[in-house]
Amino acid sequence: MSLYIETLGHGEDLVLLHGWGIHGGVWQSTAERLSTHYCVHVVDLPGCGGSEMVSPYDLASLSRSLDAAFPLPVHVLGWSLGGAVGIQWALEVPDKVRSLTLCASSPCFMQCPDWPYATSVDTLSAFADGLIKDYAATLEMFLGLQVMGSRDGRTVLRSLQSSLEKRSIPQLPALIAGLEILKNTDLRGRIPELACPLLLQYGDRDRMTPLEVGHWLAQVSGAQLVMHTGAGHAPFISHEGAFIAAQLDFLLQQ
Repeated sequence: MSLYIETLGHGEDLVLLHGWGIHGGVWQSTAERLSTHYCVHVVDLPGCGGSEMVSPYDLASLSRSLDAAFPLPVHVLGWSLGGAVGIQWALEVPDKVRSLTLCASSPCFMQCPDWPYATSVDTLSAFADGLIKDYAATLEMFLGLQVMGSRDGRTVLRSLQSSLEKRSIPQLPALIAGLEILKNTDLRGRIPELACPLLLQYGDRDRMTPLEVGHWLAQVSGAQLVMHTGAGHAPFISHEGAFIAAQLDFLLQQ
């Protein structure tokens, strides 16, 4: 299968991976600013935007799709679900991922007895049911959940809505399969295996991936944690300047 990838800028290669329910268009402003220093590749994950669907649809197949698209080592920045894909890629092909940044991402997205820092199973199940009943309304509800608690929630929501409209919305099979990934993924035990430099960028008001996830990852991996005060699930939008500054500072050290 082929991935839709937009490339801009020059320099070392940096791959941007979006989250569930959207496509690479969400990175437009971030990519433009980072492209003054790097060759930025904005990917539509399979079944999203301009990319074809892939089967089976799981972290391993998504990682293989990326690995086939990028023959040389790259830096990776993954948001939410895209961060989990980045973790899988770095674990499977450690010599391909030069560095990994996790933005509002988690090694385990669903709550369980020993992991309260995640979305409840009821919420994820409601999204799955809603996709079948009212596809568009469910996506809109998900966008709203991402900005809950954010200091600039309305502005961030408008940005997410505008981004979604710029390309084809994700295919229903990709959304359903993506939810299964969110429900079933648990990479906590493999985080110590990551061999690449790691940066963590999180918002302290994130209702979907609480800041405690960032603290846990920092403790387990020894990675640098950047906390964006007042940010929800999309700090690269709400706190763009600080996010870009932290990202460039990290990358320039690699």
